[in-house]
Amino acid sequence: MSPWRGDGYRGRVRDPNVSRSAAGQLSAERRADDLRRLRAERFDVLIIGGGVTGAGAALDAASRGLKVALVEARDYAAGTSSRSSKLIHGGLRYLEQLEFHLVHEALTERGLLATRLAPHLVRPVPILVPLPAEGGVRDLPRRFLRRSYYGLGVAAYDAFAGVFGGGRGMPLHRHLTREGARRVFPSLRPDTLAGAIRYYDGQVDDARLVVTLARTAASLGATVVNSARAVGLVRQAREVTGVRVRDLEAPAGSPDAEFEVRARTVIAATGVWSDDMSRMLNDVGLRPGLRVRASKGVHLVVPRSAIVGETGLILRTATSVLFVIPWGGHWIIGTTDTDWQLDRSHPAATARDIAYLLEQVNTVLDRPLTTADIEGVYAGLRPLLSGEADSTSKLSREHAVVEPMLGLLLVAGGKYTTYRVMAADVVDHAAHRLGRARPSRTADLPLLGADGYAAMWRDRADLARRHGVPVGVVEHLLERYGNLTLDVLALVDADPLLGSPLAGAPEYLAAEVTYAARAEGALHVEDVLTRRTRISIETSHRGLESAEHVAELMGAVLGWDAATRAREVAHYRARVEAERESQLMPDDIAADAARLGAPDVRGFAADRGTELPSSPR
Repeated sequence: MSPWRGDGYRGRVRDPNVSRSAAGQLSAERRADDLRRLRAERFDVLIIGGGVTGAGAALDAASRGLKVALVEARDYAAGTSSRSSKLIHGGLRYLEQLEFHLVHEALTERGLLATRLAPHLVRPVPILVPLPAEGGVRDLPRRFLRRSYYGLGVAAYDAFAGVFGGGRGMPLHRHLTREGARRVFPSLRPDTLAGAIRYYDGQVDDARLVVTLARTAASLGATVVNSARAVGLVRQAREVTGVRVRDLEAPAGSPDAEFEVRARTVIAATGVWSDDMSRMLNDVGLRPGLRVRASKGVHLVVPRSAIVGETGLILRTATSVLFVIPWGGHWIIGTTDTDWQLDRSHPAATARDIAYLLEQVNTVLDRPLTTADIEGVYAGLRPLLSGEADSTSKLSREHAVVEPMLGLLLVAGGKYTTYRVMAADVVDHAAHRLGRARPSRTADLPLLGADGYAAMWRDRADLARRHGVPVGVVEHLLERYGNLTLDVLALVDADPLLGSPLAGAPEYLAAEVTYAARAEGALHVEDVLTRRTRISIETSHRGLESAEHVAELMGAVLGWDAATRAREVAHYRARVEAERESQLMPDDIAADAARLGAPDVRGFAADRGTELPSSPR
């Protein structure tokens, strides 16, 4: 039975007997139904791109009562939005660049996410700003000035967030002596440390937030489809009236694989792929009015035991800043900031990138890290509005909305933290064009999983007792699903085997894989291992020891036969092997060539003229 009825206010109205979580389930059945809607209906707004901005725009438009569709070529958050530093932050260094409006805007969004919109996904993380020791007693005046300088900066950071505001969601900063800094972070080298300042920012599982945005949009009636690639614009004269879409999950040779989606307005939230949209306009001689450059950011993941500390670190480097952030049983170390002009779907980390990060972090650690400590490596591309700066670190983190052709809006630039602002801005433009002047509602709209989260966290011991699982399991689930934890535990109640740990990744439950396929739009093993969970970067085997178990669990939901399961595992194995090889290469060109040795599990292999890996015998 469909959770929707009537035509409502141009969109669809949820049956009041159906919960938000049920209405927002991204199941295989829902995808098939949404594909039918894409072919048959005309939408007020069609969004291209399922990253944080595109998913945020779908939610914003749906919450205003617009009839909305979103298509994503690969998986939700498959690009930039799953490969960040996992921080919701104002950008402390932007204060030095006097971008006060950007800092204030980002810190406002941080407070909303941590207190109202997604408290189950965004939580405070303490971060130290180490103050270097130089020159002994003679350096005392300079140390005082340095502490005053950094202290004023962090105090301004707190002030922009609203020192006395109940919605800030983060504790205030505090000055620490050298001994105090060493107590909270024993791995800091004492000979390089004069003290520290501790402040707080927000931490997030970036990919999970994007999936939650997409599900929340779907719960409001939006049509949301992944593995659906926009391959061209549909135009009447000089107006865009839709998009030609290819279903990358359609059987080979299917006449239904490619079709047109009609829309009154098209929004391209394509990040580092924005120039592709520009090329689609070349035949009519239009220029979009903005250019986007891709900046590569590489991160390392090491086990928590490799560094002894209770907080994160922020360090200044010659080209950018370096974060060392606690991440469950791990540390995330990053990032680099270099220009990237090669394959945008699979940016590759090089041996040089890895060596650079190790060199930088080892300047402050009492036990240097080596490549043997590394569990995972990931590289992402930031979409930066292009200017005259030679270095990508100097390019703007602001966003822009342009309308290069009637009916087509492009949104680009910005940063992850301010996705909601970007989404509201571009939907404002669309709503004005459509004559629908309703303001954005998303500042007051909790995402799925947020309602009642604080009460469930407080009563987590009782919840664990009722379902017969350890309290630690409930805490893990609450911090990933919020009140949707009940849906995951219901799977375990129905099939106790799903309460077992996942092979090769015992911190995750088998039920989480089943839930990913049933409710979170996961279509491939890679989707689960790299985005619904973070097993691909949190384990030294990069998910290889988990792949077969994941394929078995997903196959039970999606109806895979043995050959399909084997093919999924083979694809994932080829991906990991290609990534490992790329990380041994000395430069971007060699690393890119190595990474492209493994074709995408979706339909991009045909685009490259490569064959899919054969199933193991």
